[in-house]
Amino acid sequence: MAITEQDVQSALKQLVDPNTKTDYVTGKSAKNIKIDGNNVSLDILLGYPAKSQLEPIRKEIFAKLKTLPGVGNVNVNVTMKIVSHAVQRGVKLVPGIKNIIAVASGKGGVGKSTTAVNLALALAAEGASVGVLDADIYGPSQPMMLGISGRPESKDGKSLEPMEGHGLQAMSIGFLIDTETPMVWRGPMVTQALEQLLNETKWHDVDYLVVDLPPGTGDIQLTLAQRVPVTGAVIVTTPQDIALIDARKGLKMFEKVGIPILGIVENMSLHICSKCGHEEHIFGEGGGNRMGTDYNVEMLGSLPLDINIRQHADSGKPTLVSDPDGRISEIYRQIARRVAVKIAEKQQDHSAAFPKIVVKNT
Repeated sequence: MAITEQDVQSALKQLVDPNTKTDYVTGKSAKNIKIDGNNVSLDILLGYPAKSQLEPIRKEIFAKLKTLPGVGNVNVNVTMKIVSHAVQRGVKLVPGIKNIIAVASGKGGVGKSTTAVNLALALAAEGASVGVLDADIYGPSQPMMLGISGRPESKDGKSLEPMEGHGLQAMSIGFLIDTETPMVWRGPMVTQALEQLLNETKWHDVDYLVVDLPPGTGDIQLTLAQRVPVTGAVIVTTPQDIALIDARKGLKMFEKVGIPILGIVENMSLHICSKCGHEEHIFGEGGGNRMGTDYNVEMLGSLPLDINIRQHADSGKPTLVSDPDGRISEIYRQIARRVAVKIAEKQQDHSAAFPKIVVKNT
């Protein structure tokens, strides 16, 4: 009995993409299904970076299609393609950047910068081209976390070349000032500095720019909401009630200005004693989950209170670089894939497809 496209689609409907949680037909990942006699070939196109998942997905689909009665050769090709997605109305995309992810927290000290840099490194480890913009003008920490020293160059005298660290493109006010120099600036100067760092850096074909925001809901966050094309925001919190109060304010602010919340990351959710292995919820339990339930926002992942996360970041070799195969790196990679999937599910940006209308006097 000859194999039909319907047979192939029925088989694919029984398999669920581990990252999108939908089957390959409903998720429209299955492309170019070709049947030649009893030989089957097809492409699976993922809209998010998942280098570590390509082979497991290919093997699973191959094994499933091999169970079809009378099937001959099976050829499954799994690839990924990252495109630009919709941002706030009236805000133009930045040249060289497809998607911007804002990493925010209501208060300081919850591990937001560490989350931002490890999220960026995890996206890069999964095959994306990634940049980091350190938007914390008063307290830039990305130069230290990425282990980058020196000053950015300007090849054309107008724009800055991004610095490079661990395969990431990076820009921070910290590259332009001395480490001891405090930024004694009022709000307008700070927001102008942010816009210059973003728009006057020559980003090279970045799939995701991760923006490490300062804590709170002030000038920088408002500028970001009104003038920077943000694809979505990630809120970082700890389970502590006092941190959650502020994280909720940050979440509500993004909702008010029309920036979608991609999800919540909970840091310091659990402490495991390095001597005896005893587990303890030092800062409380389940706060991030409750916040996610209250606002119908996904809990992207929880990270333990672990001395290694802090030591890796302080040494300029964050966890994804220092211990790429460890449990914590795997949590960051899962968070990164979910963030990328949430972006991939959003409406695509087609502004580049429209012709520019120029009015001339002739």
